Amino acid sequence: MTETVVSTPKPRPEVTVLVEPPGATTVPPRRKNSGGRLRALDGLRLVAALMVAAYHYGGRDGEVSQAWGSSPKEQFPTLHEYFAYGCLGVQVFFVISGFVICMSGWGRPLKSFFASRASRLLPAYWVAVVLVTAVFALPMVAYHAVSPSDALVNLTMLQMPLGVDRVLGVCWTLWAEVRFYALFALCVVLPGANRRRVIMFCAGWMLAAVIAANAHTPLLDIVVMPEYAPFFIGGVGLYLVHLDRRDAYGWGIVAVSWLIGQHFAVQGLWHAPDAGGFSYRSSLGIVLVVTFGFVAVAAIALGWLRWANWRWLTVAGALTYPFYLVHEHLGWVVIHALHRGLDLPSAATFALTVASMLLLAWLLNQYVEAPLTPRLRALLAKAR
Repeated sequence: MTETVVSTPKPRPEVTVLVEPPGATTVPPRRKNSGGRLRALDGLRLVAALMVAAYHYGGRDGEVSQAWGSSPKEQFPTLHEYFAYGCLGVQVFFVISGFVICMSGWGRPLKSFFASRASRLLPAYWVAVVLVTAVFALPMVAYHAVSPSDALVNLTMLQMPLGVDRVLGVCWTLWAEVRFYALFALCVVLPGANRRRVIMFCAGWMLAAVIAANAHTPLLDIVVMPEYAPFFIGGVGLYLVHLDRRDAYGWGIVAVSWLIGQHFAVQGLWHAPDAGGFSYRSSLGIVLVVTFGFVAVAAIALGWLRWANWRWLTVAGALTYPFYLVHEHLGWVVIHALHRGLDLPSAATFALTVASMLLLAWLLNQYVEAPLTPRLRALLAKAR
């Protein structure tokens, strides 16, 4: 097979960006010859976050049922079946993350890459941990607050491997993101990103993930994340396609990632119908949502959504990460206050809860991320 040769992009200068995930991943401007900022990617990130919020508010049982006063199946007799697919917004996030991390890590030294990642993830995360811990400690809030010791461990973002109680329910996705960052930094950024090295990274990681799936080795599972690796790898492959849409290797990585990714998604999220639970995700529905994530990022990579260049999309992208951090647990408190306290209808409660979490996300972005992110980045970049 003849290998397609693509010129290696030149290193880009450090850029201050307003956009982050869940996994919080900064979207740098595209190269000058590629037509401007990828604002459609910012919008897609918010769509994925709203999918997850729909799942947490109306697509599952658990503690949110305590907030509603009954199962969300009763609050949303029809919509709960669709809200149940919202958990797949995480897989969409991971595809976006693979694309963006490859983009931002290309031509960047390891120190700069680390400073960028840490400064974007940590300020809003620290404040979210403190905020949720404080709210749950209030006497009128009927939810379990973690112990002071566990809350302090949560500030390290290492509570998952330590088996410590989580302050933020969504932090498991950040643990997956951090492991992806570490793998990409060691295998690609440290030796210097180029097309051949990225292809070998994707191939090696996918092979390790497939082997780990049935090796039943806990350490291997932790390192290679078999159930999530195809989504990150698929996003990396889509960045190769973004550089050259004729790249057969890039398309091959994307195709294999989609095929294996949908397998893991169906395996993990489908189960036999159960009248007492949220067993409404069909295997076809799961495959369609996974496909949506790959196709949407592919459309952005190919420039098909270049027309979606509205400035409000940048704002939407900037709100996504803080919204993702706080929406679940604080959303329970708001749902309880609006629905059971003020007796508002379910639909109004749902809409107002999402709106209030977006407002809180805006406040976190303006008064936490905007001032602290550049300062922390500069501090880490200067440190020896």
